[in-house]
Amino acid sequence: MFDVTSGARREVVAGVSVEEVAALGSATLHEAGGRIGALPAAIRPMTPSPSFAGPAVTVLGPPADNLWLHRAVYRCEPGDVLLANFGGAYEWGYWGEVLSRAAAERRIAAVVIDGCVRDLVRLGEVGLPVFARGSAIRGTVKHFDGVGAINGDLVVGEIVVRPGDWVVGDEDGVVVIPRDLMATVVTQAQQRVEKEARFMQELRDGKRTLDLYGFPA
Repeated sequence: MFDVTSGARREVVAGVSVEEVAALGSATLHEAGGRIGALPAAIRPMTPSPSFAGPAVTVLGPPADNLWLHRAVYRCEPGDVLLANFGGAYEWGYWGEVLSRAAAERRIAAVVIDGCVRDLVRLGEVGLPVFARGSAIRGTVKHFDGVGAINGDLVVGEIVVRPGDWVVGDEDGVVVIPRDLMATVVTQAQQRVEKEARFMQELRDGKRTLDLYGFPA
């Protein structure tokens, strides 16, 4: 089983671990932050046990070219999340078994590709959480002079992602939280979880959602 906690950045804000942030969930963090940071719904988990959290290392690569991903793997520190965009060219498999194995050895927390991947069975065996728009069998090229960037601002869907912003993903999707808002959003998410726990108990006690929300019947 892949375990990023060995040598990873353990604490996000005072007293809150990476594991605790991941457990809050992408949807809860999105709502708690004022409905911010939701990446396109088409970006889905491609591997089992997809939950993760970590700071972003951003990658912009040329269409159909994954050389910048190879470079970015070795710019990551343990616990980082590699988040990549290829200008809307989705029909290539930018990430596969080789890169997943290399990223796992670097103790990268997860990979999020605004594009497609391949080697799905092998990706699952490596165990590194990988998110993408789907799978594609078309291979990429590697132009040594291709224009790209690592750790620049990146636009994914409607969201601007900056290096060091926090990325959290699970079965529901992926959310990006600006790093300067992270402490506030985590606190609000914890409060939301506690409120929802009380709400669920009231439902078990027989109360109606209409009454709890104040909706007209």
